[in-house]
Amino acid sequence: MPPEATHHLVGHAEAELWLLDAYRERRLHHAWLLDGPEGVGKATLAYRFARFLLAHPRPEDPEIHAATDLSVSPDAPVARQVSSRVHPNLFVLERPRDDKGKPTATVIPVDQVRRLGQFLGGTAGGEGWRIVIVDAADDLNRASANALLKMLEEPPGDTIFLVVAHQAGRLLPTIRSRCRRLRLNPLTDEAMRAALPDVEGDLDRLVALSNGSPGRARRLVEQEEDGMLGQLTAILDGLPRTQPRQILGFAERYGRRDREAFLLARGIVLDWIAGRVRRRAEEGASAGALAPWSEVWEKVEHAFAQAEILNLDRTQTFLGVFHALSECAAGEARARASTPAEP
Repeated sequence: MPPEATHHLVGHAEAELWLLDAYRERRLHHAWLLDGPEGVGKATLAYRFARFLLAHPRPEDPEIHAATDLSVSPDAPVARQVSSRVHPNLFVLERPRDDKGKPTATVIPVDQVRRLGQFLGGTAGGEGWRIVIVDAADDLNRASANALLKMLEEPPGDTIFLVVAHQAGRLLPTIRSRCRRLRLNPLTDEAMRAALPDVEGDLDRLVALSNGSPGRARRLVEQEEDGMLGQLTAILDGLPRTQPRQILGFAERYGRRDREAFLLARGIVLDWIAGRVRRRAEEGASAGALAPWSEVWEKVEHAFAQAEILNLDRTQTFLGVFHALSECAAGEARARASTPAEP
């Protein structure tokens, strides 16, 4: 279910109360940066807060002071309008989409930000707030980021920006400085189970692989139907002995898939590296022995990021990533083989 139609928020009660308290105490900043890993619920919180503000435009009203969270009945007219994205005072800045809701671009072009300017320059649809949700700021290119910055620097009255970011450190420092930052952390295992009540199968395994992200968990379920997760895990766990044809087959098949599959694979690979480092550290490996894995993590993360930013060939990106990982695994194997066993 898309975040605009999701009414149940799990694992972020503290962040929710922070926004609620800021509103009823009339210290609501005009721009909030909702920062955290992808899929943990940032966009869900953004739409949840947008519904609440649009449903309760006056912070002095008694129901605001009695509220314990940001929930709005799904049957409320505002909730239905937000779910359908037809509320006149809500603007969602995101990558262009086709009629089926699939993104048609890898970035948010500056033309989309110009449309936001027209929205802000027009007359609000009735009293209350105008809400801008940026989902996600990571998709802004240089031109669109600078155009958004100008609006953050000189915001119209009664306008709230809710800026979703998966890696806030990569945003323009000036954008970050204009926003109040609210961090959303990965969910605990218990919260993950509560967030996935309708998922069938091995829930414990899914939770372990999802790294606290319900969004990733649901994408894993989708991708597991055609075997992507199993193939990727087999390649990683087999390094450096994984057969080249196995790697090539995966790269060619999933390099042609959509961006969501590519990003999901990115997350799994980076988590696999982190897990390997953690296990080796628990085994007593020295910092020097772990350094190559830290270096390859940065190299792999950079390769995936460049593929996204520059729209590079994903098949070649996968091949380059697997080559780097195989070289690192082979180097580790040689080092361990040359180390004398303790008596």
